[in-house]
Amino acid sequence: MIDIIIDDDTSYQAPARIDEAVRAACASAGLNAKQIALCIRFASDQSIHALNQQWRAKDHVTDVLSFPMQEAPFNADESLGDIALAVPFINQEAVRLNLPASDHCLHLIIHATLHLLGFDHIDETEAQDMQRLEQQAMHNMGLHDPYSDSADKENSNKPTTCEDTTHL
Repeated sequence: MIDIIIDDDTSYQAPARIDEAVRAACASAGLNAKQIALCIRFASDQSIHALNQQWRAKDHVTDVLSFPMQEAPFNADESLGDIALAVPFINQEAVRLNLPASDHCLHLIIHATLHLLGFDHIDETEAQDMQRLEQQAMHNMGLHDPYSDSADKENSNKPTTCEDTTHL
């Protein structure tokens, strides 16, 4: 079960295909569970800034944070973890990247779900592996390739300013 939390101060309408994005990320990573449990929070920039400072000692807002609650092998009966998204920040990124905000948000959900599954982009090899899985999940959903030649060259190693995973 995917729990969705929308903070009162965001007045946000969550994208329609969240469940599909989570499942696409899991499938691209080789996890084909019937039930997937995690929580996705849509929050203000200020809330994500506070979380980033509290858990990562980073004094700035970022687009997405992931908080894994398991390590491989994964138990599908338990939550994979939490994802927190900064709604205004993501909307601004979508404008800058010339993408529909919902598509950009779905990409970040895929990206964060892969973090919950233990993938990362700390070094070049890990980044390439994770990008390949993101591309596969995005392709399976009929969405844009976030790492194509037409994508923002400045951010070719990461989709945006995604922070590394925080382990609880």
